[in-house]
Amino acid sequence: GEASRSEYDIIIADSNFGCGSSREHAPFALQKAGVKAVIAESYARIFYRNAVDGGFLIPMESEKSLVSELKTGDEIEIKFDENIMTVINTGKTYGLKSPGAVLPIIEAGGLFSYARDEGMI
Repeated sequence: GEASRSEYDIIIADSNFGCGSSREHAPFALQKAGVKAVIAESYARIFYRNAVDGGFLIPMESEKSLVSELKTGDEIEIKFDENIMTVINTGKTYGLKSPGAVLPIIEAGGLFSYARDEGMI
């Protein structure tokens, strides 16, 4: 059948997001549903690596749990270069943890794209 896409492209999640999935199908399915980024307090490491390596979506970690701070439909802006997220309708700003060493992989769109860009393959 035809794929179903959500009108929302960012997921706000609590801790250990993606737990239970050891394959790249989970972040791939979220990407196909229209998700571009997930902001979570923490991730299951295998989900995080699959999301980054495959370039499926951008996983960012929040400095604290945001699930009780936001509601469905809030419009948010993420400034990846500043590691902040702003809720447009309230003006509240929240800190995000730097993705660190995986940032170039995220920016390249995945591990293979990064390796090609760097002349590794």
